[in-house]
Amino acid sequence: METQEIPFTIYSEMTPNPNTMKFVANKMLIQENAVAEYRTQDEAKDSSPLAIELLNFPFVTKVFITRNFITVTKIDAFNWDDITFELRVFISEFLKENPVAVTKLPEQIKVETSSNDLPTPNENWSYQPTITNKKDQEIVNLLEEYVKPAVENDGGAIHFKSFENGIVTVILKGSCSGCPSSTATLKGGVEQLLKSHIPEVTEVIAEAH
Repeated sequence: METQEIPFTIYSEMTPNPNTMKFVANKMLIQENAVAEYRTQDEAKDSSPLAIELLNFPFVTKVFITRNFITVTKIDAFNWDDITFELRVFISEFLKENPVAVTKLPEQIKVETSSNDLPTPNENWSYQPTITNKKDQEIVNLLEEYVKPAVENDGGAIHFKSFENGIVTVILKGSCSGCPSSTATLKGGVEQLLKSHIPEVTEVIAEAH
């Protein structure tokens, strides 16, 4: 019996960031647990032909790719009602012809470790998480279990960077970077979550990349 190929589909959905739109595919677009973010065509060179083409649109300022979705950031002068369909069709047609969205991991790539493993040095990391003890690992586990799925659902990514003097520093990417509501979410959600589980945590701050 011949196996039928699953049709490739792309759909779009809004994110909490009014300048980013999430385009979701029914298949993985990049290697497991990796993220790639591009602000210029030079950054995407030799890494993502799709990002190069998307950044060629005059209204696109950033492309973020992880798991099975892409978030596209636009300039204020354009409305999503006028460009979403064009982008969705373009992404769909491109990926039908070129199934791999990222051909080579860029320098700003971040490959997360599993909750049971400590990170190993990787020359492609743009920052090195400081996981040196069980408390750091506990924070990573909480972010992985409770925060990461919700952030990805909104078209973004969150990574642990460090925990020093009671302050947890995280990295925000995708739609979370520059999102007007990200600060409220960070303080009202992530900070309260970590404080409730780890009394030593006094504050959570974010670095947008």
